[in-house]
Amino acid sequence: MLLRYDAHVLRVLTLSSLFPDLTRPNFGVFVERQTLGLAAEPETQVTVVAPIGLPPRLLRRPQHRALALLPEQEHWRGLAVHRPRFLALPGTGGRWHSRLLARAVVPLLDTLAFDVIDASFFFPDGVAAIELGRRYRVPVSIKARGADIHHWGHAPAAAVQVRAAGCAADGLLAVSAAMRDDMAAIGMPADHIHVHRTGIDHGRFHPADRALAKAARGLDGPVVLSLGALIPRKGHGIVIDAVARLPGVTLLIAGNGPEHAALVAQARRLGIADRVHVLGSVPHADLPALIAAADVMALASSSEGLANAWVEALACGTPIVIPDAGGAREVVTTPAAGRIVARDATAFARAIADLLADPAAPAEVAAAAAPFSWERNARELHAHLAGLVAAGRPAPSCAVA
Repeated sequence: MLLRYDAHVLRVLTLSSLFPDLTRPNFGVFVERQTLGLAAEPETQVTVVAPIGLPPRLLRRPQHRALALLPEQEHWRGLAVHRPRFLALPGTGGRWHSRLLARAVVPLLDTLAFDVIDASFFFPDGVAAIELGRRYRVPVSIKARGADIHHWGHAPAAAVQVRAAGCAADGLLAVSAAMRDDMAAIGMPADHIHVHRTGIDHGRFHPADRALAKAARGLDGPVVLSLGALIPRKGHGIVIDAVARLPGVTLLIAGNGPEHAALVAQARRLGIADRVHVLGSVPHADLPALIAAADVMALASSSEGLANAWVEALACGTPIVIPDAGGAREVVTTPAAGRIVARDATAFARAIADLLADPAAPAEVAAAAAPFSWERNARELHAHLAGLVAAGRPAPSCAVA
């Protein structure tokens, strides 16, 4: 099907397996927010295809069964969202994910009209988008965010696919300059990668009265927040070890994941169970009040693109302590914004203590987040996608081993 480009309306197909649903309301909220911003741009029509990967029926667990029951089409916060299912074969290292995803969405895409494919994550979405772009003769843009390059870009079964997609894409976006460098390091054309930073809703994330925020949660004294999925890469255990060295400091850990029990056990083993509270998943709408209660946000990630949690904390006037991962140096640009330290408990404890002893004014901290806005994010994305459609130039080529 050859789709004609209407110069007056940009018809975007957003392809993202990283998108919220009723069973996972926090899953990919940054993709959701970016897409909402794009859809609000003048003369823009956005259709979201959010494929759901499921294992064979005999291998499905309760969470898989809940996903299988989701509607295949719905209006999600004003967006038209389609949720086709594709077979995700376990034990294959993702080798067939992209091909099976592309095959599963073709019947749906045959019924839709679009001028450009906006893949919001590199794997499996971006790899599948290249195949789909060729089928429908439309340009493809792929955005890299973090694990899609740091993990999948090096995984044995996926690395060649990821690199090939980067070489074949008509447009490439990176969430940070550091992410752009990481993409170039695995062979993608550096001069074809544009930095497209995340946004922030400054109407929701802004400095608030910290004493009142603490009182609302029954807290007093210094509070540290560690915010992210409970997985080894996020390094919550390092922050627990750091707080164990800081008497009187309370640690809140917000997130869900397989390390929940291990983190609780670690705090108990260190004798600080009364000072460490693992909150589980916190709705994104409740994050501003939670961040407002924290004097410091500490996240010991081993890798990141440019974490939304960093920017959201800063916008609330809460300084951050993070390792030199991903776009850290593009966010911690002033001493008031926080510290970039080694990824170990000693360095984290020292930096947290330093910020608690000499806190900057919240407004000074929040200034570091001023360049990040969803309005800017939407304008830049729209211009990027419209430019691809209008240019009609061939994608760059690079050798694939």
